[in-house]
Amino acid sequence: MSKVHAVILAGGSGSRLWPMSRQNLPKQFLTLDGDATLLQTTIDRLSPTIVAKDVLIVTQESHAKGEAYHALLPYRTLFEPIGRNTAPAIALAAACLMAEGEDPVMVVLPADHIIKDEVRFRAHLDVAIQAAQSGKLVTFGIRPTRPDTGFGYIKAAASGDDAQVLEVERFTEKPNHATAERFLKDGDHYWNSGMFVWRASVILAEMQRYLPAAHQIVQTILAESRAGVTFQQAVEKHFAAMPSISIDYGVLEKSDRVSLIPCDIGWNDVGSWQAVHEVAPKDENGNAIQGNVIAIDCKNSLIRAEKRLVAVIGVEDLCVIETADAVLISKSDQTQRVREVVDALHEQGATEHIFHTKVHRPWGSYTVLEEDPEGFKLKRIEVAPGARLSLQSHRQRSEHWVVVSGTATVTNGEEIITVYKNQSTYIPIGTKHRLENLGNEPLHIVEIQVGDYLGEDDIQRYEDNYGR
Repeated sequence: MSKVHAVILAGGSGSRLWPMSRQNLPKQFLTLDGDATLLQTTIDRLSPTIVAKDVLIVTQESHAKGEAYHALLPYRTLFEPIGRNTAPAIALAAACLMAEGEDPVMVVLPADHIIKDEVRFRAHLDVAIQAAQSGKLVTFGIRPTRPDTGFGYIKAAASGDDAQVLEVERFTEKPNHATAERFLKDGDHYWNSGMFVWRASVILAEMQRYLPAAHQIVQTILAESRAGVTFQQAVEKHFAAMPSISIDYGVLEKSDRVSLIPCDIGWNDVGSWQAVHEVAPKDENGNAIQGNVIAIDCKNSLIRAEKRLVAVIGVEDLCVIETADAVLISKSDQTQRVREVVDALHEQGATEHIFHTKVHRPWGSYTVLEEDPEGFKLKRIEVAPGARLSLQSHRQRSEHWVVVSGTATVTNGEEIITVYKNQSTYIPIGTKHRLENLGNEPLHIVEIQVGDYLGEDDIQRYEDNYGR
């Protein structure tokens, strides 16, 4: 029996759930259903089949050293230097596991799906692992409940002796409505869930057959890692040459090893706000409400308030999502078009699709309270007990710090000083400085930046606890 590892794909941008999901903190690191993030829920539902030490997360380094630092800290991570779709990410994970001298079964899961029936999921997972041991490439097929054109479909052959595992006949990319209706009526087509189980050596062999260019890059990475550099260093050097292609299109649609397990597990890929509404608890009028909301004579709507009071009157089939710096209002059946908003923000050079007003960091967080084009920015900064920022300087701004609560230890040029509640200090342009919290309680300060340029990239680091 091969050992079993989970490979969690957590590198996506999550743009379809803007404005809650941002480029620097996408949906897999958010709490949308219950009390845990989607990533943590994905990992938790694998227990007891797979434990935390056997989880490998493939993500972006910017997440691991930025806003998702604490979410990723307990797990092994493999960084993609650039997004190249699912086939290269899976190839890297398989090679990384094989480099450790094993040929494990890989349970490959997106980090951002919701599964309501976790007991049934784990039962299907056990079946999939057994099938993968024998060399099959196993995918989970979701029994469709509607003629949805937003999913890929998989046609399965009629069941033989083992109705739990079916042979795959054909993949179909997102169909038109008439085709989706026919698939639903035929009963032999399933939604492609993007969840897979296979042995590492088997998927690499199929990549050698169908994606030889990607396979060759993987072999180069493996060879360099055996020659002395770390696996991650070899990835950094060669990954950009990978083709950008999905595992479905690159391998599974061509392979004769693919099998499918039909599933009815309360699955949802939360690929739109309409999908979030589908899985959320609702009141007697079909409304899913969260936060400080007053809804009068509303029906079948999703209404979320993060910061302010949101009052909604007489609406139906609407999504209203409020955050500190953006509000989305959409008809429920139009929420797939949120990406168009994100594209427009990108074209305008805006930042509301990149980060929130409150930005999490390994040491704590900062919240932008106000920014003026005349050359000042006002922030609230929270530093966790025992944490400290990097030793740094800025070329184009000075900073004024006022301690609101807690006690700050401040490196200011050649001095190290203690700043208590209701006291302040001034950091001139170009001065090396550092903020630390040596106490047992959170440190809160108000920072006033003054300068010709106040971007977050105006920073030169000299020492950093978090490898940035």
